Amino acid sequence: MHRITLLLAIFLLIPDVYIYLVHIVKKTQNIRIRLSYWMPTLLLSAIYVYYMYLSGDNALSNHTHSIGRLAVGIMLFAVPKTLFMLCSLVGLLVNFIIRRCPRLPFNIIGLLLAAISFGNIIYGALFGIKQFEVKQVEYSSRHLPAAFNGYRIAQISDIHIGSWEKDPASIQKLVDIVNAQKADLIVFTGDLVNQQSHELDGFQKILSQLQAPDGVYSVLGNHDYGTYYRWPTADDEKQNLNYLIEQQKAMGWKLLNNEHAIIRHNGDSIALIGVENDGEPPFPQHADLPHAIKGTEGMFSVLLSHNPTHWRREVLPKSNIELMLSGHTHAMQMILFGHSLATLKYPEWKGMYYEGERALYVNIGIGYVGLPFRFGAWPEITVIELKQKE
Repeated sequence: MHRITLLLAIFLLIPDVYIYLVHIVKKTQNIRIRLSYWMPTLLLSAIYVYYMYLSGDNALSNHTHSIGRLAVGIMLFAVPKTLFMLCSLVGLLVNFIIRRCPRLPFNIIGLLLAAISFGNIIYGALFGIKQFEVKQVEYSSRHLPAAFNGYRIAQISDIHIGSWEKDPASIQKLVDIVNAQKADLIVFTGDLVNQQSHELDGFQKILSQLQAPDGVYSVLGNHDYGTYYRWPTADDEKQNLNYLIEQQKAMGWKLLNNEHAIIRHNGDSIALIGVENDGEPPFPQHADLPHAIKGTEGMFSVLLSHNPTHWRREVLPKSNIELMLSGHTHAMQMILFGHSLATLKYPEWKGMYYEGERALYVNIGIGYVGLPFRFGAWPEITVIELKQKE
């Protein structure tokens, strides 16, 4: 938490100090105007301190929507100011090198970028989080049984149901869109909740409506274990996970915890393998891939594993699995001109990746954690069509 506070202080205060000293002080001598400039920052900082340090343990779980609105508020002020500051700094530097070059055009560009970013944040917070997008992709393999040529798998991931507490209509819309794809199989690749399994309460009936001829299968993600919540006892944490497992079963979902299922279609079969979360530290590592694949030797296999880094760490070097489906990255919930900050942490962060004929697909998820915002990285429903390569 202290690291987040430090980053917030830097992100929020540095642009404010710069703009105040370089522009506000030089433009006005009015003390009231000067003081009023600091009011938004002081107010946002006070709200942050209240929720993070004075509202008790598990603030993010107990005040999900309030903290989400606070995060959007901070973005609305900090991002535009930062863009303006950077343009202004470039203008100062150019003016220092080329004395005759005016600084005004750089300030105007900064104001335009600030206005655009402000609008983008508003759009992403109000509309982007509900802008469900269906992506149709193909995966071809010479190892695919002929009976599965044209077989369609609908993948969803990272619902983070606690973030939708006050919006069941959007989850109903999600379910309706998924069912409308008429896929042969539906898979969910982890992070059903944020911190507590009881976030599911009230949504079970909606999520149980997901239907496909060959069923709905799922795996656990890092958030599903409840490790981000401060539990009174270890037994409470264990009961939390057990409740999540029970609820998925009650919804008709088949949870694959280091195990596999045989999917039969038109007289042939493939293996659907699911492992528990296997993330890079500090994310939990519970996967037992050797146990999960035992009995699938020689079969065309699809693996469900929440974290895409599992692919290169273990799946590629220690198995013959043809296709892995994952989520987790959210594409950092923002893509601009095809790029995302997710690339700084994840080599594979969105879409299909190949090593020879073997592949990984990374779904960028449905929901969000903490920040109710998506721009460019719209909530994704993926329909993967399997093709037999001749």
